Amino acid sequence: MLNRFIDYLSNQKGLASLTVRNYKFDLVPLFEFMKVKSFKDFNALDKKILRTYLAWLVDKGYVKSSIVRKVSVLRGFLKWLVEIRVLDVDPLPKRGKITRDKYLPRFLSQIEINKFLSIPDKLSDIGRRDKALFEVIYGAGLRVSEVVSLSLKDINLTTGEIIVLGKGSKQRIVLVGDIAIKSLKVYLDLVRPKLYDPLKSGEAVFLNKFGGCLSQRGIQKRIKYYCLKSGLSDKIHTHMFRHSFATHLLEGGADLRVVQGLLGHSSAATTQIYTHVTLESTRKVYQKYHPRG
Repeated sequence: MLNRFIDYLSNQKGLASLTVRNYKFDLVPLFEFMKVKSFKDFNALDKKILRTYLAWLVDKGYVKSSIVRKVSVLRGFLKWLVEIRVLDVDPLPKRGKITRDKYLPRFLSQIEINKFLSIPDKLSDIGRRDKALFEVIYGAGLRVSEVVSLSLKDINLTTGEIIVLGKGSKQRIVLVGDIAIKSLKVYLDLVRPKLYDPLKSGEAVFLNKFGGCLSQRGIQKRIKYYCLKSGLSDKIHTHMFRHSFATHLLEGGADLRVVQGLLGHSSAATTQIYTHVTLESTRKVYQKYHPRG
């Protein structure tokens, strides 16, 4: 159905090839969502399901501007499905906008984090690299885009400080603890020199087995590999480590403003969502164990 819609945009609507490519790019997540949720019929896409889809996009790490664009493309796609009589009615409201259900970020428990971080093989080069990689992502609460762009000059192993280039090209300093520093030092001293390729590596911190910079997709593949190996859910993605970082700090009593600064949030309201996560977790424990819960 996607290819048929793309043909329609190209041949009947006469849209430019770049525009058509962008339309396709923005619709691919919808088909991925339907596959994950086992929806085989477009008639299953009612207003409630589409709200769930929005929450799913947030959970996958898409930013607001990207989601807005995907909703706009979705409107055109659903309108076309009505025109070709695949759908009887358009499930999206004619006016206003669909709003996603209240979304609480998914995160890993400390037990799950420890289980995941214990899996990489400390005797192999790739295992040592991955150990350092995920210790840094979780230990500093980095976005995956931030970790792939790390340069050797950004890291100070003595002070445990890392300079990060975040959203909007804003720099911030994040901290990493002793465990992450130790893993990172092992990787930089013993492994990176073996992976290094003078034509590909540059100053990138984390390298793939061919000497190039480890990509975002490559990191997600490593996560999937370790999830399967450890028995954890295969729905874990890179941003959940960042969610876990923030949630565990707040659970431990960290000040909201400090967490905001470490995450690089411009507004405390963005960080505030994690207080709802910790409250929700507390509520579940209360309801499970309190005799009047």
